[in-house]
Amino acid sequence: MKIGLRTIKTALSAALSMILASALGLLNPASAGIISVLSVTPTKKTSLLTGIYRLFSLALATAVAFICFQILGFTPWGFGVYLLLFIPVAVALKLSDGIVVSSVLVTHYLIEKQMSWELIGNEFMLMIIGVGMALLLNMYMPDVEKRLKEDQEIIEAVFRKILQDMAFYLNETKKERSLFDRCNQLKSLIKEGQDWAKNHAENQLLSKDNYYLDYFTMRKMQSVILKDMLKLLEKVKVEAEQVKSIKELLAYTSLTFAEDNDGRQILDQIAGVYETYREKPLPKTREEFENRAQLFQFLQLFQSFIEIKEEFVKEHLRQGQEEG
Repeated sequence: MKIGLRTIKTALSAALSMILASALGLLNPASAGIISVLSVTPTKKTSLLTGIYRLFSLALATAVAFICFQILGFTPWGFGVYLLLFIPVAVALKLSDGIVVSSVLVTHYLIEKQMSWELIGNEFMLMIIGVGMALLLNMYMPDVEKRLKEDQEIIEAVFRKILQDMAFYLNETKKERSLFDRCNQLKSLIKEGQDWAKNHAENQLLSKDNYYLDYFTMRKMQSVILKDMLKLLEKVKVEAEQVKSIKELLAYTSLTFAEDNDGRQILDQIAGVYETYREKPLPKTREEFENRAQLFQFLQLFQSFIEIKEEFVKEHLRQGQEEG
C-alpha cells in the first residue's frame, strides 16, 4: 500500500488543526480538522482560493442563518429555511464549494441555540485554522520542472522521428501507416505534459509562469497540423524531382527540431521552395494539376506548422523583455 504526499499532508494538517483549535480553547475543535481535510487541494493556488471562498461563504451563511434563526428560532425548520435561502445564493455568487463546510459550522449555532459574537468568532477561527493549516502544509510541493523538461525532450524526439519518416516516405508507393499511431501517441504525451504544466503554473503563487503551459499548447497545435500533413502525404504522387526540395526540408527540420529553434531559418527555406515551384512549368494534365495542388497544400500546412513555433518564440521573447 502506497501512501501519497497529499495523503500525508491531509492527515498532518487535520491533526495540527485540531491540536491548535483545542489549545486556543475553541468549541468543536474537530471541525477545524474536517475543514482542513477538505481544503488540501492538488496545488497551492487552489488551496489559497478555496480558503478565501470558504471564508466568504461562511460570512454569507452566518448572515442568512442569523435572519432565519431570529424569525423561526433555533429549530430544524429554521435550519431548513436557511438552506433554502443560502444554497441558491451561494451558487449564484460562485461560493458553492463552501456550502457544506459553512452549513456544518452553522449547525453549531443551532446546537448552542444562540449566535453571540463570541460563538460567531469561534466558527470563523475554526475556518481560518482549517484552511490556513491546509494552505501551510500545501506550501511544500515537489518540483515538477525536471519532469516537464523530460516530457519536452520525449515529445520533441517523437516529432523528429515523424518528420524524418515523412521525408523518407514522401512520394513513395509504400506509406508508413504507423505514423498515424505515432501521432496519436504524441497527442497523449502532450496531454500529459499539459496536465503537469497546469499544476506547475498553479503552484507559483508569487509569479505567473505559464511558459510550460504555452509550450505544450503550441506543440498540441503543431501535432494537429502534423496529422493533416500525414493525410496529404498518402495522396501525393508526383515525380521524385518535384518533391526533392520538400524531402530535404523535412529532413533538415527533423535534425534541427528543438525547443530553442525559432524556425526562422526553416521559413526562409520554405520561401525558397515556393520560388522553386513557381519557376517550374505549369501542369499539362488534370492529374498533374491535382497532384501539384496537393503538394502545394502540403507545403502550406508545413509553413503553418513552423509559424506556430515562430510565434511562440516571439511571444515569450516579448514577455521576457517586458519583465526585464
